[in-house]
Amino acid sequence: MQTLQRRRFYPMWLGGLLLMLAAASAQADFRLTDTDGKSHSLSGYKGKWVLVNYWATWCPPCLEEIPDLIALHGNKKNNLVVIGVAMDYRNRKHVIDFAEGLLVDYPIVLGTDQVVRQIGPVEGLPTTYLFNPDGKMVAKQVGAITREMVESYIAKKTASAKPDK
Repeated sequence: MQTLQRRRFYPMWLGGLLLMLAAASAQADFRLTDTDGKSHSLSGYKGKWVLVNYWATWCPPCLEEIPDLIALHGNKKNNLVVIGVAMDYRNRKHVIDFAEGLLVDYPIVLGTDQVVRQIGPVEGLPTTYLFNPDGKMVAKQVGAITREMVESYIAKKTASAKPDK
């Protein structure tokens, strides 16, 4: 009887394992709409680094890193796009006014459970996810980041990806 049960459940276990492996090797993708109504998808930024930053208007470390995020987004040499995801906000207008007041020029998305499911969990604020130009999530930081941290990481990854001459 035990042998029959093992044989009966074996295909289900193997199928589950294969499904998990396929999911782990698949490229991530997301589809987000920013506060201007513009759609953003990871696949739409193929060939660029994509930094997704969860933040909140009341979070001091989040506010400290915004100037660096603006600089990263504005520096075209980085081949990087920044997308800010506002979490724990009062209302849409408050987020928009707040971001405009800080001269944020990168897209701002209003965070929801659906947004978090697409990108990754928020383990604290700020939380940042970095996707490489192939669309693979390669780094995650819980806590503040700096422009130097991101540029250094990208430079190392870019240098190691270049073939030797």
